Amino acid sequence: MPGNYVDKNIRLARTLRKSMTPEERHLWYDFLRTYPVKFYRQKCIDRYIVDFYCRQASLVIEIDGSQHYEEKGIADDARRTKILQSYHLSVMRFTNLDIRHHFLDVCTAIDQYVKQKVHNVIWSK
Repeated sequence: MPGNYVDKNIRLARTLRKSMTPEERHLWYDFLRTYPVKFYRQKCIDRYIVDFYCRQASLVIEIDGSQHYEEKGIADDARRTKILQSYHLSVMRFTNLDIRHHFLDVCTAIDQYVKQKVHNVIWSK
């Protein structure tokens, strides 16, 4: 299906993986990349590209910049979350400021959620 939004999103996701925001890079390289359960970055789901996705935990993680807190951004995020939830996915949202100033709290929240959802992984810490 050349030219449809899925093909365009796959190309865009590849580009986004190469040009992650500093906050996305920090979360990816300093936590998710080596996490015991596999995470994907810039993953296409339906018509959206999510920042991070964990299939085993049915989890989407979004890192939100300031545009997400304007009226249009809030409405778009609500619509997007509803569609993602229709796939039985949970969505965790963190702000850029959360990543910059509360990184360990963000990592702890993700870790606790994943551990509750995934029971068949050997946790080595």
